[in-house]
Amino acid sequence: MISRRSFCKKSLLIAGGLAIPFSSLELFDPRRLEAEKNDGKKVRWVFLVDTNKCVGCGFCVKACKTENEVPYDANVTRTWVERYVVTKDGKTHIDSPKGARDGFETTAIDIGEGKFEEIRNEDIDKAFFVPKLCNQCDNPPCVQVCPVGATYQTEDGVVLVDRKWCIGCGYCVMGCPYGVRFFHPVYHVAEKCNFCYHRISKGMKTACVDACAFGARRIGNIKDPDDPVTKIIMTERVNVLKEEYGTKPQVFYLGLTKEVR
Repeated sequence: MISRRSFCKKSLLIAGGLAIPFSSLELFDPRRLEAEKNDGKKVRWVFLVDTNKCVGCGFCVKACKTENEVPYDANVTRTWVERYVVTKDGKTHIDSPKGARDGFETTAIDIGEGKFEEIRNEDIDKAFFVPKLCNQCDNPPCVQVCPVGATYQTEDGVVLVDRKWCIGCGYCVMGCPYGVRFFHPVYHVAEKCNFCYHRISKGMKTACVDACAFGARRIGNIKDPDDPVTKIIMTERVNVLKEEYGTKPQVFYLGLTKEVR
C-alpha cells in the first residue's frame, strides 16, 4: 500500500519533471490477478479497451456526458479519446480536441490555444486512437489523500465521489496519476468516471460501452472466470497504464504501444 508520505514524495518528483520515463512498455502479467482473485469477493468490475477497434468517433464521450450530466459544451469529460500520430522522424503527436466529443474532424493536430499542426500523410508512420477513463485502481491514491472521505471505494472495487461530502480541496485531482479527475463546472466538486455505477449495479452496461458501435469498450467481472472480458484479460496480451506507480489499475488495454502514456 502506498503511504501518504511516499505518495506525496512521488507526486513532487512528477511535478519537478523527474517522473519515471516511458521508454518501454511491459506486458501485464495476469498471474498478478490470479493471486488477487481469491479474496472471497464475488464481483470486481474491470474494463477492457481494444485500441485496434477504436475509430475515434467520439460516440462514447457524447453518451458519457449525457448519461452523467456533464455539460455538453464544457471542456471537461469523464472519458475521452486521444489521437496518436507517430511520424517517420520518431516524434509522437497527441491531441484530444474537446475530449474527442465530436470525433476528429480534421487531420491537423490540435496543439492548443487555437493552433494546429498539419502533418503530411507521407510523413506518418502510424496513427491510432486510445480511449481513456478512470482506472478504478485497487490501490487508489485519490482515496488515500481525500481528507474528508468524500472519495471512497465500494466492495466491488469502484471508486466513487460523494458530492455532499466533497469540499473541493483538489487533493484527489492532484493525486491521480492518470489525470482523470476534474471539478464539475456546475456542482464545483471533484468529478470523474465511476464506470456508470448506477447502471452496472443494476445489470446494465456503462453508457460508453452501449454507445460504442465497434466493440472497443467492454466491462466485466474479473471474479467470474466465464466472463468474456475475464477470459481475454487472462489469456491475451494486455497492458495497463503506468503500472510502475503501484496503483493496480483495473482498466486493461489490447493493442497498447510504447507511445501511449
